[in-house]
Amino acid sequence: MAERLRLGVNIDHVATVRNARGTAFPDPVRAALIAEAAGADGITAHLREDRRHIGDRDIERLMGSLTKPLNFEMAATGEMQAIALRHRPHAICVVPERREERTTEGGLDVAGAEERIAGFIAPLREMGARVSLFIGADPRQVEAAARVGAAVIEIHTGAYCDAHHEGHEAERDAELGRIRAAAAQAHGLGLEVHGGHGLTYETVAPIAAIPEMRELNIGHFLIGEAIMQGLAPAIAEMRRRMDAAREGI
Repeated sequence: MAERLRLGVNIDHVATVRNARGTAFPDPVRAALIAEAAGADGITAHLREDRRHIGDRDIERLMGSLTKPLNFEMAATGEMQAIALRHRPHAICVVPERREERTTEGGLDVAGAEERIAGFIAPLREMGARVSLFIGADPRQVEAAARVGAAVIEIHTGAYCDAHHEGHEAERDAELGRIRAAAAQAHGLGLEVHGGHGLTYETVAPIAAIPEMRELNIGHFLIGEAIMQGLAPAIAEMRRRMDAAREGI
């Protein structure tokens, strides 16, 4: 059986619900603690420039409350770099960010900005954070991620998930093939491989079954499912499906 796959639970959209009313609840830090108890291996939170969900105080409280590692998602800006250097999270995932987007729409163009990204992540690496770059399943981007000194890549699984419905099987399978190839390429270059974006109970198994995968970061679906059955049962079911997919690898 392959190495156990880690599950990072993204609690951003607990904060989205909270912010809709401008109250103190639901509390994303409480959700993170429930996720830890339910079997999450880490907690992911994306502090966006516009603070549309997670806020600065949330990051401060998470750093003071969690017993599992925090994966701090952020854009490649000076403000976010300073915040990361102040809080010193275990892991940092650098993602592309546009204010007008609903959610992260694609991967970071590392190949088009190697010098800038290498310089940006250097002080983060020096403070001891495991730096990940959120990229598409593109051989050029994988190679560039290795060249700039990232320890990890997180492969954008959104296109695969979007195609995971009747009538789009060829597109789905082609994207899954690209993800598998990128994972193998990255592993060969010494990068740790993570995956995330759009994953659900229905889409997770083929991604979890990729031998080189070491971690999946899942948020929106789990928070939505928590409304129906509770956060702990939703995480437990995702954990079960991930583990089942790893059997026999």
